[in-house]
Amino acid sequence: MLVALGREFVRAKRCVRRFRGSSQPTLVQASDGLHYIVKFNNSQQRPNLPFNESVGSEMYRACRLAVPSWKPILVTDSFLEQNPDCWMQTPEGRLRPEPGLCFGSRFLGDDSIRLLEILPEAYFKRVRNRASFWLAWLIDICAEKVDNRQAVFVDNASGWLEAFFIDHGNLFNGPKADKVTHFCVSRYLDLRVYPDVSSKEILEFQRILSSLDTDKLWQTVQGIPADWRQASALDSFACCLDSLSNPVLIRNVLEAMIDGRTTRTESEPGGCRSKCELQGKVLRLGIQGTWLQRLRGRHSACA
Repeated sequence: MLVALGREFVRAKRCVRRFRGSSQPTLVQASDGLHYIVKFNNSQQRPNLPFNESVGSEMYRACRLAVPSWKPILVTDSFLEQNPDCWMQTPEGRLRPEPGLCFGSRFLGDDSIRLLEILPEAYFKRVRNRASFWLAWLIDICAEKVDNRQAVFVDNASGWLEAFFIDHGNLFNGPKADKVTHFCVSRYLDLRVYPDVSSKEILEFQRILSSLDTDKLWQTVQGIPADWRQASALDSFACCLDSLSNPVLIRNVLEAMIDGRTTRTESEPGGCRSKCELQGKVLRLGIQGTWLQRLRGRHSACA
């Protein structure tokens, strides 16, 4: 029996539909009868996409954040021939996905569950785990995520919404590990999702990260398929764990996040802009120098 990270491999059986997104994910019914959102290994984002998605999911879960479960999905030649709708579109024409093990994220919706991607303002107070967006942003900064945080909201019968954090392909400097960007880029686009955060919650975020078992996360990395473990992805992941393990850095990044959010929400109705234009002191001087060194020269920072 084939197993990775304690998960049995399942086979892709039927293409249901395509989703939007630069990785061109596809909703697939697998041999276990469940539905997964599959990202093919030769998507336009490659080559670190399956590493970022799988390890990002495991890292988020280790930090007590809600993420969909995932499995390696075996995509065969026969599946690809029988399901041409899953082939990807490129400027040069249709691209046949490569067969092999692909990352598959469990699809959270069904006939009895409503999924929401964009919330009207009145819905934010119904998000049960809303404070988690602060912790997710903190982790995304340390992981040098190069685009906005994505989430879906599961509407249950009790009237509450639960946010699940999805789409980790742009962690660790992106799927090619070659991008650097301002830390505000990794926020959730609509700043109204971020509640006022208490000192107690900030201490809890710090406690969660201080208790993070980095050795266990490295063991997790060893359990994913070998061809997902590119050297550039491993290097960026090492830098991420180094940042998450630095309590002084964490404290000062939290201060910068909260200050930045306050500045933007006070100056812009709704606080919904996607770019952060903070000037001057973003992080305290000593920490800012370390942070910029990490951004500009990950190899030297992690040596």
